[in-house]
Amino acid sequence: MTHPLLARLDAGETLISDGATGTYLQQHGLAPGGCPEEFNLTHPEVVREMAAAYFAAGSDMVLTNSFGGNVFRLRHYGYGDRVRELNRLGVAHARSVAPPGRFVVGSIGPTGEFLEPLGDVSVAEMAAVFAEQAEALEEGGADAILVETMISLEEATLAVRVARERTNCVVIATMVFDKGPRGYFTMMGNTPEQAARELLDAGAHVVGSNCGNGIAQMVEIARQLREATDAPLLIHSNAGIPRIREGQLLYPETPEMMAPFFLELEQVGINIIGGCCGTNPDHIRALAHTLNRDPVAG
Repeated sequence: MTHPLLARLDAGETLISDGATGTYLQQHGLAPGGCPEEFNLTHPEVVREMAAAYFAAGSDMVLTNSFGGNVFRLRHYGYGDRVRELNRLGVAHARSVAPPGRFVVGSIGPTGEFLEPLGDVSVAEMAAVFAEQAEALEEGGADAILVETMISLEEATLAVRVARERTNCVVIATMVFDKGPRGYFTMMGNTPEQAARELLDAGAHVVGSNCGNGIAQMVEIARQLREATDAPLLIHSNAGIPRIREGQLLYPETPEMMAPFFLELEQVGINIIGGCCGTNPDHIRALAHTLNRDPVAG
């Protein structure tokens, strides 16, 4: 049976995703350099309020507060032995405020480590790390898993394969591309076309890009991805490139500035549209309005 999320994409619907997690948590008490996933334990009301705010703004799907919820990253904060607990809690908080028909998507970010021979981590070790997190997200009740903000295609495809093998969740995967003299590439030298092809070959149901760029650049990346594949695509754009003013990190792209580009993404054929760093519920409300969607009823 086709998962309801995929069924809606197959029917031609454009789904609205959420905005930034880290930005929201930093505005609600997360200290610079703090552990976002710790908030699942210590500030559950903030995590639930964040999910509720995005759902109310019009999100069809909300990501869990689990981006850095792998053992490598959690060890830095003294939570290496609580991976499953923190990931399950992240799902539970979002699920507790999800209206009927909306989806909770488990976020899996980069491990922060490099595979051999560039780094010290074997394929088997990293696969076990991804398996632990993916299984915990499914145990918590996630509808889908988003392998996101990846710069290494090798790491991303490994995470996708593990998520497909070890869970029954829909699997989405996104990479970060930067523009250079020869066009858009990941930090490791992969083009959007190559990334899309290899992520789909690894088993991803949906592929795309997030972070790293303002929305005008994300439209350019979206066009390249759409030219490369007919598969469902996701774009999560930053609210521009951040600037530091009086010690504060400020993102320049307002909801009003991003709105026409949201429409352009839909016209390009992007199936899931949302925000990344610097975006907030107001950006998602503008996205819902731009796509002629009721931000309350969805």
